[in-house]
Amino acid sequence: MQNLYFEVNSLDQRTVEKFAITEAVMMEHAAMGMAYFIRSHFVHNSTILIVCGDGNNGADGRILARQLEGDYCISFHYQRDTHYDVIVDALFGSGLNRALDLEASELLDLLNTSNAFKIACDVPSGLYADGMLDPHAFKADITVTMGALKRSLFSDAAKEYVGEIHVVNLGIARSRYEVASSWHLLDPTDLSLPHRSKPSTHKGSYGHLSVICGEKIGASVIAGSAALRFGAGLVSLISNENVSIPYELMQNHSLPSTTTAIALGMGLGVEFCDDELTCLLDHSLPLVLDADIFYHPMFTKLLKRGSLVLTPHPKEFTQILRICGIADITTQTLQDNRFTYVEQFCAKFPNAVILLKGANVIIGAHEEFYINPHGSVALAKGGSGDVLSGLIGALLAQGHTPLYAAIQSSLAHTLASQQFDKNNYALTPFDLIERITTL
Repeated sequence: MQNLYFEVNSLDQRTVEKFAITEAVMMEHAAMGMAYFIRSHFVHNSTILIVCGDGNNGADGRILARQLEGDYCISFHYQRDTHYDVIVDALFGSGLNRALDLEASELLDLLNTSNAFKIACDVPSGLYADGMLDPHAFKADITVTMGALKRSLFSDAAKEYVGEIHVVNLGIARSRYEVASSWHLLDPTDLSLPHRSKPSTHKGSYGHLSVICGEKIGASVIAGSAALRFGAGLVSLISNENVSIPYELMQNHSLPSTTTAIALGMGLGVEFCDDELTCLLDHSLPLVLDADIFYHPMFTKLLKRGSLVLTPHPKEFTQILRICGIADITTQTLQDNRFTYVEQFCAKFPNAVILLKGANVIIGAHEEFYINPHGSVALAKGGSGDVLSGLIGALLAQGHTPLYAAIQSSLAHTLASQQFDKNNYALTPFDLIERITTL
């Protein structure tokens, strides 16, 4: 798990004051980080275009040129008909706070048409600190970011522009450079699977998840199957009518007394009347909520409970923000400001855990926030979200906290999608469930 920062100027200043490392030394190390990557990946005499601006980002680029000069063919000015092996974008850094002018926009558009390998210095030019992206932003193959990770690099908008992300130190270890942060980046090594270590146990030792089975039965079957494969000892689908379900799942028309957590919302529709839902939820059991329940009149009452995980996609989250009186916005506005609105929701509902789906998943709980960047395009398929709800429900049923359940389930969900070795358009929910079993 790594820290994320909205800005690092304060970290630079702290480094100068506390460790007596000058700005010049930090710039030298910033350039050395880029130079190391170039020397490791490109042979001598490769042609390199370094596009420099007027600020510190441009200074990093000019120092890089000095460090590489003699071993590589360095240019500073773009010529349309010239082939380059590498382009380094040192035009604007993370401090950009204004719209790109016409000259910069046209230059970046030209750079983006090149077949050269593209390196962004600190952040791609055109990416703002809040994660919003100028339409002319530099599209990097790799971003070499300085000192610490910037949160903006992990906005959904930035996903296709940052490429791989490498952090270089500025003459001091990251552990010394960084300070505590409320935002964190999840690493694959943070995954903790629900392995069973005690030999003297039984199915009741691992909880009983009840999945409320609505109009679209398949969604509940997917969630229930995922929960059973992620360690829940028992899984029941709660339905009004007898429905056809896999043999390993149980079926009830009322809530079993042994239930330890509930999954609600996926495929719910209008199968249950308000009184029936009220009766099913007349307890303090942990809940994972998804999909249709966000549009139900009783949703605002559920927000007053504890032990709650919400798993909306962006459109559903705009509905949540609207009915909670936080903001009445479009989905695009949300996508441009995902960090801000998750923070606002968590400030108003500190007892709930929010998991906002997207290219980079955001998980928030009170004043702690986590980004999971490990998803793949294969997850853009109906039923993937039902799998996630089932995973979270399984961990809630086994007694884990809502935040832990959200983090670990999200990691398992995304990392399993990476293990799908067939065409990325072909993943089904049950393919995903199968790969979760072998993480």
